[in-house]
Amino acid sequence: MIEQHVVQASTYAADIDNLIMLVAVLGGFWFFAAQGMFFWLLYRFRERPGHKAQYVTGDEKELKQWVSIPHMLIILCDVAIIVGAVMVWMNVKQTLPEPDRTIRVVAQQWAWTFVQPGPDGELDTEDDITTTDELHVEVGQVYHYQLESTDVLHDFSVPVFRLKQDAVPGRRIVGWFEPIVTGEHDIQCAEMCGIGHGAMAARIFIETPEQHAQWMRSRGDAVAAAD
Repeated sequence: MIEQHVVQASTYAADIDNLIMLVAVLGGFWFFAAQGMFFWLLYRFRERPGHKAQYVTGDEKELKQWVSIPHMLIILCDVAIIVGAVMVWMNVKQTLPEPDRTIRVVAQQWAWTFVQPGPDGELDTEDDITTTDELHVEVGQVYHYQLESTDVLHDFSVPVFRLKQDAVPGRRIVGWFEPIVTGEHDIQCAEMCGIGHGAMAARIFIETPEQHAQWMRSRGDAVAAAD
């Protein structure tokens, strides 16, 4: 359902959406079940001509099952949510697959700077490609990102990846993503970082291998012309 509104553009986006739906479905079921029972009890034990309103505490032996059984079922639902959340967390945050590319993401008030390897495939060499507020990546490639902040707390958010990671001053945080569909999408700062926070937006371009190779050649030609 979520993917109908925001495309699933990374390998783990569907896992995160499924977890959100699991929480919504289980929580929604028990919410409506509790409200339905509440209003039924108000009606069932109401005061009416010839009958006093009945007050029950739930301690009555024949009524305890209506508390204990739903309680145990809710605990089972909680366990299912916890197991699902831990599995997704381990996949997204704790497990780093081998990277095809490594990029650096630098947050500052109020812009994003992206540094990625040039033709040599190595970061921090002379042919690195640096861009501001636009990130070009290749579909089907595993990327490690090194996330940094030069000033205050920011948050690197790519909604189509279901990726959201704080950028903490003084730390380099490593994460990953693997794009699975091409297209142009938003990058946001999801942490209030000052007066220009609302304008701290960027774009990510997910390209085919041919498109990405062409973009890298164009960047190399631009650098050569500048020299």
